Amino acid sequence: MDIQKGKVVSIDYILRDTGGKLLDSSDEGDPLVYLHGNDNIIPGLEKQLEGKKSGDKLSCVVPAVEAYGERNEELVLKVSKKEFSPDAEVTPGMQFEAQSEEGSQIVTVMKIAGDEVTIDANHPLAGETLHFQVSVVDVREATAEELEHGHVHGHDACECGCGEGDCGDECSCGDGTYGAKACSEGCCD
Repeated sequence: MDIQKGKVVSIDYILRDTGGKLLDSSDEGDPLVYLHGNDNIIPGLEKQLEGKKSGDKLSCVVPAVEAYGERNEELVLKVSKKEFSPDAEVTPGMQFEAQSEEGSQIVTVMKIAGDEVTIDANHPLAGETLHFQVSVVDVREATAEELEHGHVHGHDACECGCGEGDCGDECSCGDGTYGAKACSEGCCD
């Protein structure tokens, strides 16, 4: 079965930056499972996987514009420390989730100078060209419910292996993909 819109795809992958540094990998866990054609993975990788089938292997390069976008220096902001909860221990490198007009996004604290905190709302991989080695593990038909909801349900939805209805706040699996988001939001129910 070929990978095309509306199919559930399982892949193993290794992700490196241009310098060859390992950024992420499915080697330590279960394959990444997603619903093809529903913006569940970065567009450049999804485009490269189109038409492939179970057992296929590929190496591909995804430019920043087809991955997490170019860096936007307007997303590096200085805010008052008062913007944080009084009991929050704000330190450089910490990340937190913030809501914006585009939805939720991860924000990183870059530095602290007195009461001024510099934050960066760019995705940590913004501006990076990504190098993937991918093995297609499986391709299957999506259920009607998966197609309706736009993401994979059930055991395949979570890298931690929780089954349908089992995902909840305690499920802290994944790498930021939609399947992991499904766990953290409890929408595997």
